[in-house]
Amino acid sequence: MSDRLNEFSAFRQRMNERILAEDNQVVRRFFALDTQTYKAGALDVKTKEMLGLVASMVLRCDDCISYHVAQCRQAGVQRDEFFEVFSVGLVVGGSIVIPHLRRAVDLLDQLQSADAGEAPACTEHS
Repeated sequence: MSDRLNEFSAFRQRMNERILAEDNQVVRRFFALDTQTYKAGALDVKTKEMLGLVASMVLRCDDCISYHVAQCRQAGVQRDEFFEVFSVGLVVGGSIVIPHLRRAVDLLDQLQSADAGEAPACTEHS
């Protein structure tokens, strides 16, 4: 797993635990709703994660994009499928999505390189 994804995952987990430790039912219920939304139902997990990735690209949320790229990989999304998902996000969101597309592809490259036991082809520097 890439350093960027490891850092993001650790921060996300730590902060989710911190937030859920508060006595606030609205926040807890929203987190539970989010979790339930991505479980298999009429749509499978893979499809839901791809939808989440498109929405995250259109909303230009790098944290969400990173999360859904990783979840899509875990759900078995293949590189050609990723690029179709990226295409939908780009068409719906327009050219303002391009910087987020770059970071998404960079993360995907890093994850695939790590899976193959290779050094990443390129890394994000910003």
